[in-house]
Amino acid sequence: MRRPGDEQEIAELAALADGSLPAERRAALEAEVAASPVLAERLAEQRRAVALARSAAGEVGAPAGLRARVEAQRRPRRTWAPGRIALAGGTAAVVLAVGIGLAVRGSGSSAVRFQAALAPTALAPGAGGQATLTQTSSGWRIRLDASALPRLADGRFYEAWLRNASGVLVPVGTFNEGRNVTLWAGVTPEAFTTLTVTRERADGNQASSGEKVLVGKVTR
Repeated sequence: MRRPGDEQEIAELAALADGSLPAERRAALEAEVAASPVLAERLAEQRRAVALARSAAGEVGAPAGLRARVEAQRRPRRTWAPGRIALAGGTAAVVLAVGIGLAVRGSGSSAVRFQAALAPTALAPGAGGQATLTQTSSGWRIRLDASALPRLADGRFYEAWLRNASGVLVPVGTFNEGRNVTLWAGVTPEAFTTLTVTRERADGNQASSGEKVLVGKVTR
C-alpha cells in the first residue's frame, strides 16, 4: 500500500500539475485529490512550483543537464524505504525553478550592453537623452529616456532607428513622448552603431521622414 507523501505520490502529483501524467492514471488521481485535503494542498504546491518554473523559463531556458537531472528525479520509484525523505516530483520542480533563477541572474549580470548619449539637432534644441541597449534571446532591448521632446499625438509620433556605416536604416520602434521608452532591435549595435530619433506622421510612408531630433553614437 502506498503511504501518504511517498515518492510515487509526489512524482504523480508533479506530473498531474504539469500535464504530463498519463490519461489512464489522471482521472483516478484527480478523484483521490478531490477526496483528500492533504493531497489537494500538495497538488497546489506542485502547481505553484510549475508556475514559477515556467515563468522563469520565459526569460531563459534551463541548461540541458539540469533538465535531464530533473526528469530523472521525477520518474516514480517502485519501492518506498521507511525513514527516507522523498524528494521526487515537488523537489524536482523547485530544483528546476531555482536553477532557472540562477541562470536568469547570471545572464542578467553578464548580459552584453551598449550605451548611446543622444544629442539634439536644430529641430529640437534643448532636447537630449540616453539609451541602453541590452542583448536578450529575443533581440536587443533598448531603454530610452529623452527630455525636452514635446509630446506628439493625433497621427504624429517619434520613431527610433539604428543605422550602419553604409547608411542602412532599421526601425526599432515608435513612441509619443521620450520618458521611459522601451524599443526592440533585431540587428546588433556592433554593426548598426548610430541611434537616431525622427518625427513622423501616420501617412502610409514607412521610410524615415529625415526630421531627426536626436542623434547618438552607440558604444560598448
